[in-house]
Amino acid sequence: MALKRELRKINSFGASFFRVAATQTGMAADTDIQVMDILDLAGEVSAGQLADLMGMTTGAIARILNRLEEAGLVRRERDPNDGRRVIVQLERGKDEMPKMGPIFDALGNAWEELASDYDDEQIAFLLSFLTRLNAMTRKEFIRLQEAPSSEGKIFSAPLEDLSSGRLVVSSCSQLTLRTTEGMVELYQARFEGSVPNVAAKDGVVTIHYPRRLLGLSGEQRQAVVTLSRAIPWQIVIQGGGSAVTAELGGLDLASFEIKGGGSMIHLELPVPSGVVPIRISGGASAIIVRRPAGVAVRAHLKGWASAVVFDDQTASDMGNNVWLQSSGFEPTAPYYNIEVASSASMVTITSD
Repeated sequence: MALKRELRKINSFGASFFRVAATQTGMAADTDIQVMDILDLAGEVSAGQLADLMGMTTGAIARILNRLEEAGLVRRERDPNDGRRVIVQLERGKDEMPKMGPIFDALGNAWEELASDYDDEQIAFLLSFLTRLNAMTRKEFIRLQEAPSSEGKIFSAPLEDLSSGRLVVSSCSQLTLRTTEGMVELYQARFEGSVPNVAAKDGVVTIHYPRRLLGLSGEQRQAVVTLSRAIPWQIVIQGGGSAVTAELGGLDLASFEIKGGGSMIHLELPVPSGVVPIRISGGASAIIVRRPAGVAVRAHLKGWASAVVFDDQTASDMGNNVWLQSSGFEPTAPYYNIEVASSASMVTITSD
């Protein structure tokens, strides 16, 4: 169908336009200029919304925003109504902005010239069509992000009127935790490989792989779990695994515990609303804990670490029972209380 082909061309040319625009303006990547285009259209959005709109992780969006903020193109501020959210806006009036303006203006002028060939009734029809098209495309985009692979299976439960949630995951080889804004479910989980026992009752979500299956078939058991941001969460991961990645930006995190360790543990923490305990036990090759800029932290390293990076401090062969705290730490303000109760080759605790 000719119409479908032309619509596909719009998507292709749009992606190409951002690549060319990035090259012409000397920006690091087409994703950077795409983020700025979203901000120009929306005025301001949260960092979590940007991640959702771009189809990227919160960590990847944070790195883009770091580049743009260093270039003086955007600014990030705490939402005055919700200190857990980070609002992103374009930094107007900077010297770099005129480099991008003519590129978008030229395209906009071409659109206006094209639209001048149509009367008001035709314009109204086109506007209705494009509005519905964008809404449908957005819906398909979300569906694609959440769809399981050909071997996977997706689980979820309604949020209803729950006031808190608790996630317990046992014996998963590779676990990824994420959050998303505007999610109507309590959680969504997608699995590849062996499908675990999954249950949800009274806000407690339990994902359990039988330990007797560990290592017998060589099959990797991968889980991607997305949590609603509407309620606070306690998270417990037990039984260890080869990799644990938690991208928790925007979540109201009440506590986080890993029992059993893993080869790689990578936590991207949200802005805390109080004193939030983080406990890691069982050993790991590498532990990385990253928190938002300006968030205080106190850490208690009970085990041995071959190398430690704590903000701008580095140390090697750090012994048992070491206390660390961030610069300007104030115990009356919200902060993370991190306890590493096991040994690790590398421990990194830092901020964006």
